[in-house]
Formats: sequence, structure tokens, C-alpha cells
Amino acid sequence: MKYTAIHDTISAISTPQGEGAIGIVRLSGPEAIAITERIFFGKKLSEQAGHTLHFGSIRNGEKILDEVVVGLFRAPHSYTGEDVVEISCHASPYIMQTLLQLTFEKGARPAKPGEFTLRAFLNGKMDLSQAEAVADLIASGSEAAHELAMKQMRGGFSGEISRLREQLIHFASMIELELDFSEEDVEFANRQELIDLVENIRKLIRSLSESFRLGNVLKNGVATVIAGRPNAGKSTLLNALLKEERAIVSDIPGTTRDTIEELINIEGILFRLIDTAGLRDASDKIEAMGVGRTWEEINRSTLVIYLFDLAATGPEALEKDLKRLPGHIPVILAGNKSDLATAEKKEAIKARWPGALILSSLKGENLESLNRALIGALRAENWQQESTIVSNARHFHALQKADEALQNVLDGIGQQVSGEFLALDIRTALDALGEISGEVSSDDLLGNIFSKFCIGK
Repeated sequence: MKYTAIHDTISAISTPQGEGAIGIVRLSGPEAIAITERIFFGKKLSEQAGHTLHFGSIRNGEKILDEVVVGLFRAPHSYTGEDVVEISCHASPYIMQTLLQLTFEKGARPAKPGEFTLRAFLNGKMDLSQAEAVADLIASGSEAAHELAMKQMRGGFSGEISRLREQLIHFASMIELELDFSEEDVEFANRQELIDLVENIRKLIRSLSESFRLGNVLKNGVATVIAGRPNAGKSTLLNALLKEERAIVSDIPGTTRDTIEELINIEGILFRLIDTAGLRDASDKIEAMGVGRTWEEINRSTLVIYLFDLAATGPEALEKDLKRLPGHIPVILAGNKSDLATAEKKEAIKARWPGALILSSLKGENLESLNRALIGALRAENWQQESTIVSNARHFHALQKADEALQNVLDGIGQQVSGEFLALDIRTALDALGEISGEVSSDDLLGNIFSKFCIGK
């Protein structure tokens, strides 16, 4: 998909397909108002001010298609920076498709995926990272994902990147100035100041990069594995948290042979709960495959709920189980079947692991403490802090590229390479950071980003 200078007018349905109360057909471009006037009967739209609404009818020849409300947004004070018209009609599929076809017949062309937001980017209404946040905002399925997208759409991340680039640009210009006076052997860019600057920028870049793991899970859901021995009550716990019979529950050990994954929203955070096969030396080939998948899910998870049977598992056996788990993944220890365990067993577990939860998934007892523990595990990573969080994989890889180039700058200074090579590495870092905001872009990059948008946005 090739994106060049845009001079035509586009049209698309901007609301979901299907029957509903209201649907919107949106036009953007130099002829948006004129095209609408050819099918709208009401006030003369070309004589009306921007940011106004007008009632009238849409006609196909002499036939009235629908009574509508037309919103006018004149350039440059619109979402795309162009003249924009939004026609609100009744959302029957027939009305909307006929209305859309009429806009095509009168001079508009079908909008490509994301083309309205693309025009906003090309017309300077937002940078590329803000445009990508629009897609994240539309797709946000939780309060945390929504807040993350809103912050990025308002330019929080863009501001960080812009400040980094401004500092580097100054030194890049000083070094390139040195090249103009290479025969005189002068130094305009103080090398120690450049080292200090690059090290400070790399600290910021690493901080942003490290936030990607958290940002990614807030955006897509926190991968939370429910692990434990067979018959610990993992499937019962999943059903209790979901408040539905999602997983098959049986007294027979090893019932769960494959993973079961479901989403749950806790205090605005999406958690991807993954029920897994019980951890033990499998008795048959199929169960062994299930246990293998359990370990795979544990190793790529964000959190682990390790569930154990309070009545059947002693401290020594539990200690052995916990040592097998990856040390870098937070573990929430939960003793299940509290209704069957003696007070002495509960006290022994709490004495060894004061933070262990005591619950009964069958009776629904103390599940709220588990919800609080899940949120607490994320709060431990400062997910509510005001600092910028990276949630886009493209941005993460661009930051890594910039960090690598800046390491080359430090290595070059240490090896006393010529300013020409330093300037090249600084320019590489600047280009990588510029890719995030769109100050450095290509048709291929734009095509890849905006092709993933829905049509009409």
C-alpha cells in the first residue's frame, strides 16, 4: 500500500456493521462538503460554519433514503486536518451501504484501512506513536489498556522521545561541524560531555525498554498460570474466578490434559488465566505432553498462582515443588481446600510462608484475597506510576536499535575514532528514535502500521 501526498476525498462507514440505532458515514478531503451537498437536502452546507450540526434528508434522485444529521468540521480544525463531514443516519445495513455508495457516485473514493488517521498524521495533527495509540484505544479491553492508550495518544511517550532526540541533535551538529574544519584539527563537541549525555540517554532508553514487558501485559492481558499438583483444585479455582463452569472438574487426578485460557477483569486489569495439567511424573504419553505444555506456559507467564491441597501437602513437599519453579517469575502461593484441612496444617503453612493464601475454591471462600494478590503483584512493578510505559513492539525494537547505536558511540570515543564515524552512529540513533514518532518513516512502515486499522478510522 503506497502512501503519497493526498488530494482526493475518501469515504467510509465509521461505525460497526449490523443493525443499530445510529450509524456514521465519514468523508474527508477537499470535496467532502461539496460531495455531501449533492445528496443532502437541508441547509446549504458550503455556507455553514465548522463544528456545527445540520438536520436534513439524504436523497437518491427523488427518493428520500433517510433523515440524517450532518456534522461539519472545516480544515484545519478537524481530526484529519482536512474538511470532514460525518453523516449520522439510522444504522440499517441497507441505508448505510446505499448512503456510502452515493458518496462514491458523487466523487469520493473508498477509504483504505486507517486512512483517516493516516491523514491526521500526514497533516501534522498527531505523530506516528500517537496514531498507533488510536488503534490501541479502539482495541482496549480494560481500564488499564485504555489509560495506557490515552496517555500515549496525548503525547506522553512522544515527549520523552522528542527530548532525547533534541539533546542528541545538538552534539551531532557539533561533530558534523568539526568535519568541515577537519584540516584545522578543531574539536567543537566536548567528548566528556558527549559521554555523559550518551550515558544519561541510554539510562532513559533502558528504562523505557524495561517497561515494555509490563506495558505489553497491560495491553494484552497478564498471562497468569494456575499451576500445581494433580487434584489441587486448579480447574475448580478457574471456574470459581470466572463464576462459570468453564473447565471439567473431577476427583480423578490428571483430568486436565491441555491448557485452558480465559480472560478475567480485576479492578480494570485484564488477566489471562491459564488452567494447566497437574505437575507430576506423567503415567502416559498424553498426560506427559500436557505436563510439558504446563512448563512451557509457566516459563513464558507473567505471574504464577501455585495452588496446593492444604489437606494433602505438607511443608516439605511444598518446599520441593516451589524450588522447581522459575525464580524470575512472581509466584502467588495459595493453599486450597481449607474446609478439609486441620488448623494445625494451616498454621504450619503460614509459619513457613506468611504470605500464603488460604482458600477454598469449591466453596468460594477467600477468593477476594487472591484477586488482591494478583493486583498487588502488578503494583509491585509500579504499573500505576506516572512514568511512561512502552506497550508497542515496534517502539521497543526501535529503542533497542538506538541503544545499540549509542553503545557504538561510547566505544568509538574510547577508541578515539574520527568524528565522521561518531556522527554516523549518532545519526543511526537519531533515525531509530525518529522512527517511533514518524520523523523518519517510509511507505512500507506506514503501510504496515495503518493496514492494521479498521476501515473508517
